[in-house]
Amino acid sequence: MELIPSFSVDHTAIVPGIFISRQDQVESGVLTTYDIRLTRPNKEPAIDVAAMHSLEHIIATFLRNEPDWKEEIIYWGPMGCLTGFYLILKGSRTPEEIYDLILKAFRFVEHSQSVPGATAKNCGNYRMHNLEMAKWYSARFADYLTENSDKPEIFEYPQTQRLVTDEGQQFYDS
Repeated sequence: MELIPSFSVDHTAIVPGIFISRQDQVESGVLTTYDIRLTRPNKEPAIDVAAMHSLEHIIATFLRNEPDWKEEIIYWGPMGCLTGFYLILKGSRTPEEIYDLILKAFRFVEHSQSVPGATAKNCGNYRMHNLEMAKWYSARFADYLTENSDKPEIFEYPQTQRLVTDEGQQFYDS
């Protein structure tokens, strides 16, 4: 079975940033999936689950209401490993082209007074939110992006190197 693209990234070398995870050709054009990585995988603790949930609600709401972008937004949701989020957009833009949008979204969280949709009617686990921790993670990531905006490693995935036999068989770490 082939590895999916996100498992072909060297998670021991990835830093927080904005990366293209994959691009898919669909009937209406191209869909681009971005990896919005907030923490260093396997080096920093996972993001607090309740804070992650609050970040999901606030940023999804922000993105779907952002006048210049709302028609392009397909999906915003957390990674299972709790180190970041996936963003799916219509079209094909570089990570640098969506940098301002992502920075603006995380700065928006810092000023949020509530978590949208955090009620029993609107959310499947409405008690599992932590707005203050979401603000902390948001400020931390936004500051990091601002301080490192000139560094290419926050926009380029580190790829894994796999040994391949003459017959094309790949070897993976075990």
